[in-house]
Amino acid sequence: MNHTADTAHGQISHKVEGAKTDEAALNIPPGEGKRIAWVLGELVTYKVSSQRTGGAYALFEVVTRPGAGASPHVQHREDESFYVLEGEYEFLIEGRTLRVRAGSLLYIPKGTLHGHQSVGAGVGRMLVSQTPGGLYERFFKEVGKSVDGEAGPLAEEAQLDSETIAAIGVEYGIEIPLPVAHRDRA
Repeated sequence: MNHTADTAHGQISHKVEGAKTDEAALNIPPGEGKRIAWVLGELVTYKVSSQRTGGAYALFEVVTRPGAGASPHVQHREDESFYVLEGEYEFLIEGRTLRVRAGSLLYIPKGTLHGHQSVGAGVGRMLVSQTPGGLYERFFKEVGKSVDGEAGPLAEEAQLDSETIAAIGVEYGIEIPLPVAHRDRA
């Protein structure tokens, strides 16, 4: 299966050689999918895994507790899109802060520094896609807490420290700048 990037903007094509896909159509009803992990205060549920698409992309739903979210980071291998379904988020994109609400779509090309935080009164909910898929899924499994039944988010003390998360990120082409206090200790 081939996946073609937008060549009009000077991006190259991504080919997923020898990747297998399931040929059957797929229907995932609302509220369903494969819950895989609590990752830094966010519940990640796969709607369509990269395995299902032959590596072309992955689509997942992210439910974010108030005040939680992804710290600023750069994905060097994937483009990412966020479609806000519920709540309010603040996105940091290359030094700019953008406040968005339900119905907003953000596209973040690879190589762009970005992060987000749920800033609404209740939980936020987004559909997030990554093209190509695969690496981020494995990153989530490594840094998150597997979901068994209705298990809740990790307690603050049970989470991996930021240096460990940053080191794991490097393995998956994700650069996570450490806060100044952490860099000064190194």
